[in-house]
Amino acid sequence: MNDTRTTMAQQVALAICNFQQQRTGHAPKSVTVVLSDGMLVVTLHEALSPAEKALSCTPEGAAQVREFHRELFQCSVGELRQEIERITGVAVRESAAEVATTTGAVMQVFTTGTMVQVFQLADHISEWTWSNMSPRNS
Repeated sequence: MNDTRTTMAQQVALAICNFQQQRTGHAPKSVTVVLSDGMLVVTLHEALSPAEKALSCTPEGAAQVREFHRELFQCSVGELRQEIERITGVAVRESAAEVATTTGAVMQVFTTGTMVQVFQLADHISEWTWSNMSPRNS
């Protein structure tokens, strides 16, 4: 028997992916959702269209792409906030978006009034390495 239920994280990721597809015509390659201490951080990987990637090759073009995605997010974030509340049962107090034009990632942050800093790492860190003491920190 297959269990077809999805987690809240999967539901949020699907809602965000569908939102991006509807608004821009381009779905991200993948979506990561992280919940920590009242903050929901969503990263849309490779979310920029080929035209946006090409435009981002210059500083002026990159600024245009970042501003476009910020404006798009601000104009329609209400729908996303409602969908996140429907899925989680918790209201969203604040939200923000940032675009990394060099990687094509779009970070969307939904918070409870906390300052958020998002760092996209260049490589994967295993769960074991993350959870255990590193010799570098000894």
